[in-house]
Amino acid sequence: MRHHSRLSPAVLLIVACALWGAATVLNKALLTSISPVTLLILQLAPSALILWVAVFIRGTRFPKRSVIAPLLMLGLLNPGISYTLSLVGLARVSASISTLLWAAEPLMILGLAAVVLREPVGWRLILVMLVGGLGVALVTDVGGGLTGSGNDPVGMLLLLSAVLCCAFYTVFSRKISEAADPLFVVAVQQTAGLSWALALLFAQTPFGSPGEISAIPISVLAAAAVSGLLYYAAAYWLYITALRSVPAAVAGSYFNLIPVFGVGLAYAFLGERLVPIQWVGAAAIIIAALELVRLTRNIAPERPAE
Repeated sequence: MRHHSRLSPAVLLIVACALWGAATVLNKALLTSISPVTLLILQLAPSALILWVAVFIRGTRFPKRSVIAPLLMLGLLNPGISYTLSLVGLARVSASISTLLWAAEPLMILGLAAVVLREPVGWRLILVMLVGGLGVALVTDVGGGLTGSGNDPVGMLLLLSAVLCCAFYTVFSRKISEAADPLFVVAVQQTAGLSWALALLFAQTPFGSPGEISAIPISVLAAAAVSGLLYYAAAYWLYITALRSVPAAVAGSYFNLIPVFGVGLAYAFLGERLVPIQWVGAAAIIIAALELVRLTRNIAPERPAE
């Protein structure tokens, strides 16, 4: 049983990355017909609803009141502010470049975790990150992508800001992860993010308005809801659950797997070309991921077994 418990975080993190990769491609397609803030609301509303239903069905215990405020603040940061920036930026760049920019997140998490959480920085983890990062650069065709058409520098800056927000989210979520059930954590955070998005919607920003929702076809609304359940409800619950058992830097290192799913699906459904060097990059990411799974299995649980 102990061996299985050490393997479980790796499985949870890989599945979460697969869901994020798939939903990123779907988001890119949806942004052609839905404004960024409107899309965020259409994703977070069903996600938060399902999460709260699950909380009450399971009879999840609520944490101490002192934990609620930090959870709300983290929810405003991510998915609130971070994914507002991300969706606005994603509308300005290709799905491949978006994936490349998100590859900076593991390195940001590594540095923040070392400073805030005093996590040790081992050479094996650094090597895994470097190999994975090289794979991401190859998979996303960094040389051609950065100079290609349709990639707005403002969009890239917005996405990098979103990445930094998410890095802070991972580090501080790891710090308080043992204080509350993961399902409750994600439900509170996504409710806070939804409140942020609703405030932006009614502020009549250029990125969404209440009147836009009534004009969206039912099929598109359904697709947005499905992407929200994948990207937010399922993936974040898996991620926060795994984050309780592994260091933040290790959990963040799995993000380099997202391009394997994201760019592959972008090729299949968005018509974005893949060249041979991108397949080499995918192989490098998979090799790094296999070593990362070994690292995860060798990490003793940091909390007592329940």
